[in-house]
Amino acid sequence: MKYDYLIVGAGLFGSVFAYEMSKLGKKCLVIDKRGHIGGNVFTEEISGINVHKYGPHIFHTDYEDVWTYINQFARFNNFINTPMARYKDEIYNLPFNMNTFSKIWGISSPEEARAMIEDEIKSFQIKSPKNLEEQAISLVGHTIYKKLIKGYTEKQWGRNCTELPSSIIKRIPIRFEYNNNYFNDHYQGIPIGGYTKIIEKLLEDVEVQLNCDYFSNPEELKSMAKRVLFTGMIDEFYDYIYGELEYRSLKFETHVLNINNYQGVAVVNYTEKDIPFTRIIEHKFFEKTDNKETVLSYEFPNNWTKGKEAYYPINDEKNNELYCKYKELAQKEKKFIFGGRLADYSYYDMDDTIKKSLELVEVEKVRGRGK
Repeated sequence: MKYDYLIVGAGLFGSVFAYEMSKLGKKCLVIDKRGHIGGNVFTEEISGINVHKYGPHIFHTDYEDVWTYINQFARFNNFINTPMARYKDEIYNLPFNMNTFSKIWGISSPEEARAMIEDEIKSFQIKSPKNLEEQAISLVGHTIYKKLIKGYTEKQWGRNCTELPSSIIKRIPIRFEYNNNYFNDHYQGIPIGGYTKIIEKLLEDVEVQLNCDYFSNPEELKSMAKRVLFTGMIDEFYDYIYGELEYRSLKFETHVLNINNYQGVAVVNYTEKDIPFTRIIEHKFFEKTDNKETVLSYEFPNNWTKGKEAYYPINDEKNNELYCKYKELAQKEKKFIFGGRLADYSYYDMDDTIKKSLELVEVEKVRGRGK
């Protein structure tokens, strides 16, 4: 066999794995059906601005080891995510904090904010939430739910909140302080020059074939390597023998405007249901530039069907039970190993993706010593 590992998917998970196994002297081939490396963290320069082609990716973590690891491949700026939410003509800070509450109710103290929220929660008397709507109201009250959660969530998931399980919103971060930092993580930032440069360094000494769909020639491809890491959709790998897992997909519309500043911040969420997109991303705010133009991406959620990119697993009870059937098959495989958001049917942030990939490397090291 020509390779020790065939790695299906040139995203962050597969690229980290390929880099680490190559350091151990293993010969790897990475393939990807897309025409570029990087998966969903791919960034492309447009009008001198690094554009996050598949939605905003802000690196944030409390894992010091992961932060140290990723800083081998890029220098990070000090970008802090401070998104805004727009409901009709009203603008609010996210996450929900004292700036939000002050704008909604005209109050100024944490004690007043707590009282407003608690009064609204008590008025609905929801003891055992039966759906997402009841769960959200029982956590933040009706005003915040109506203006900042309901419409956005229904667009994101393509269902009414009363049809979504309460488990989707287990908790909602509420800060009774004036703090617009979206994440609580100690380490945050954007790689200067974009994420693609990180993937290029990870794959610098690895053979890569793009526009190569594993399913177009699986028998020949898998015969080329001793082991195969599959990072794609696990139900597709098994030809949907138990049925299709459900995902949400996204569509992006990118516009270049001949103005310096369109919305004043990187991300604005549009929380009204009748506005078809969920947010507008203005990419120049991720890495400040003096460019006289600006690049916007409008993000439209839609239903996933075969042929579309799968972005978000729908981890309700029905889908999780179906995934367990596929996982049982995967655990019996001798040649194939699985990892990443789609193969694990789990939403991973970038730091979790790196950590999971490095953990798999350690498992493979042990397996190799056991031969």
